[in-house]
Amino acid sequence: MTERPLPLVLLVLISCLGPTGAFPQPGLGCSGDLEYMSGNVCCLKCPAGTRMASPCTRAGEEGRKCEECDDGTFTEYANDHRYCFKCMQCRPDQEIVRACTPTRDAECQCKPGKFCAPEQACEVCRKCLRCKGDEELVRNCTSTTNTECKKTQASAVSASANGWVIGLSLVAALVIGGIIFIGWRRRRATDSRGSSHDRPEAGKHEPCPTDAGSGGETQRLQCFSVPWQLEDVAFPRLVAVNGEESLRKCFDYFEEIDFNQHKRFFRHLGIVDNVIRSKDNLPYEDKIHDLLVIWEEKVGREATLNDLLRALLDLNQRRTAEAVKEKALADGHYKVDE
Repeated sequence: MTERPLPLVLLVLISCLGPTGAFPQPGLGCSGDLEYMSGNVCCLKCPAGTRMASPCTRAGEEGRKCEECDDGTFTEYANDHRYCFKCMQCRPDQEIVRACTPTRDAECQCKPGKFCAPEQACEVCRKCLRCKGDEELVRNCTSTTNTECKKTQASAVSASANGWVIGLSLVAALVIGGIIFIGWRRRRATDSRGSSHDRPEAGKHEPCPTDAGSGGETQRLQCFSVPWQLEDVAFPRLVAVNGEESLRKCFDYFEEIDFNQHKRFFRHLGIVDNVIRSKDNLPYEDKIHDLLVIWEEKVGREATLNDLLRALLDLNQRRTAEAVKEKALADGHYKVDE
């Protein structure tokens, strides 16, 4: 039996379709934005806000089961993830700008009065700079930028005026010192002319005369000439109202420390010079705050405000210690130990 040749049209169709692969092949040509490959099947991705619990079994279907993200988790785009992403948690020094939703992560920013530059690793929000008395504000502090200040034109005039005030104060001090010295010399001359039985015994002080008669003004000057020396009044012991939080809230008060004394202060607290120098690139207020945080972490739960005040007293910085103590009491962070 003679075989009949295939029709010409059928031969042309086979030659065109077979070699070019125009017949659909499983698993090829999945869309990366909308589909994913499961075995040799292209499955549709689960929509934003959900996750894939199990893959599809037929091409062009969504995951066999797409489940909504739990509270506190999200997926922002169509996906084939088994798990949703955990929402960002704002730190204590930050506030929430945008709450987390199933399709969008939370956003945080530094609280008012603090900032963190976006080009730096934001491990902690820094305190905004405050313009000094001889500076004026150029730009307010934001959550991502520090305060900008510049010197005022009147600062030079102010500095000159301060020089005059200091000069006049020195002249006044010299005049008062001269008057006291003259009174002291007169008193010694009077004592040297008196008889031995009229002089007071050693170690005793003659009471100030109260006679308002002639010479009374001179006698009052002689009493004033006794060297003045304040006794070291006992410094009260303070008790924290709210534990460690009370101590940390008082760190800002230590900006009162004289710039020329702050290194001696931190050395006295056991902070080594290398650590102190590592904060030199910060504004003075931030440097003091960061070094106090380092000290607190080093000492641990034993750290108290009394330790810091005692360090100031040891360095003859009683005025600063008094200022810190008064602010801590006034703001209600500490109270005097009864």
